[in-house]
Amino acid sequence: EKFGVYVSDGRPVPFEGERGIQSVLLELCDRHGWFAEREHDGGEVIMLRRGDASITLEPGAQLELSGAPLTSTHQTCAEFRGHMAELRDISDELGIGWLGLGFHPFARQADLPWVPKLRYGVMKSYLPTKGALALDMMRRTCTVQANFDFADEADAIRKIRVSLALSPVVTAMFANSPWIEGAPAGEVTHRGRVWLEVDPDRSGLLPFAWADDFSYRAYVEWALDVPMFLVKRGGKIVQNTDQTFRTFMNEGKDGLTATYDDWLTHLNTLFPEVRLKKTIEVRGADAQPTPMVCALPALLKGVLYDDDALAAAESLVSGLDHDVVEASRAGIAKHGLRGELAGRPVGEWARELLAISEAGLERLGHLNRRGEDERIHLSKLKALIEAGKTPADAMLEGIDEGEPLLPQVLEKARV
Repeated sequence: EKFGVYVSDGRPVPFEGERGIQSVLLELCDRHGWFAEREHDGGEVIMLRRGDASITLEPGAQLELSGAPLTSTHQTCAEFRGHMAELRDISDELGIGWLGLGFHPFARQADLPWVPKLRYGVMKSYLPTKGALALDMMRRTCTVQANFDFADEADAIRKIRVSLALSPVVTAMFANSPWIEGAPAGEVTHRGRVWLEVDPDRSGLLPFAWADDFSYRAYVEWALDVPMFLVKRGGKIVQNTDQTFRTFMNEGKDGLTATYDDWLTHLNTLFPEVRLKKTIEVRGADAQPTPMVCALPALLKGVLYDDDALAAAESLVSGLDHDVVEASRAGIAKHGLRGELAGRPVGEWARELLAISEAGLERLGHLNRRGEDERIHLSKLKALIEAGKTPADAMLEGIDEGEPLLPQVLEKARV
């Protein structure tokens, strides 16, 4: 995900208009073979597809590439760089720059557009009743996520547990949201802080997943008891925030009965730090500039796809429980690697995790054409960790408070 801003003044790019996000989408179709999709007949273009990849919009018109399933991080990185090359030609003509940050550095809520996607209207009214910073999550945050395969239920459970336990460490390693409305946030990841006040029903570290009997069924039982957002039928919606999916399945709503598509829609409205669908989605990292985007999939691939590395990661987190990890999150949002987890500096956890991943990637041995394995994608992250810095710390270094912030942010955070 990335924020679009006008490079002349830092204003967020609107959804509509000749220099708006929808114009960018249509140009991608015309020039690069993407196919436009509408949510319903007569709706606006809010999504593009090409092969197994898609481009979608978050509520505040943040632009997201959902890449195709690929074998190596080398391929994922090439795909992302190709995406940015396609986007850059169009954006430069329109005076648009893209920022890889976890929280919008300039915009107020009132400055941002609303993308006309059906569920966003429901979320706009419902989520603020559950968390004070929900609208900020929707419109002023960006993330980079990595999605991973699993072989079977036992494999999925292992990977989910390890990923949940390490989620705050990953958040610290990729902390990259140090500004709010043009001023220092006082936190290295304000995005991390925002996610603490969104909706406890559907977000967080999944306390039930830490139990010895965690299973697919346990995840489904949890999902059944989360309140819904809506039911979609064609181009119309029925808001349904007063029912859990279990109640809707048993009782229906306004003459509607639950379908499998309703269930899939509901699963997409759950936002835990690690989400189980057809893949395992690791969701706790801030968005990054291009040189750091590929570090997240590389880091987690090295841990999750090598048996020895996964066992080492399980050993690393074996003394942690949900409450201890949850208690670390606010401090990590503020201090990053200088925060603490279970009485140890997070920087120590990060160095151990990085070493486990590097060993895993070396054993996996997926090489690029220059003969380099996927550890190459961890080089910038490793340099930061060894220096005890988060990406936000590096962003803040060298900022001249006597000079305009916009060109300095564009220089440091441009994707």
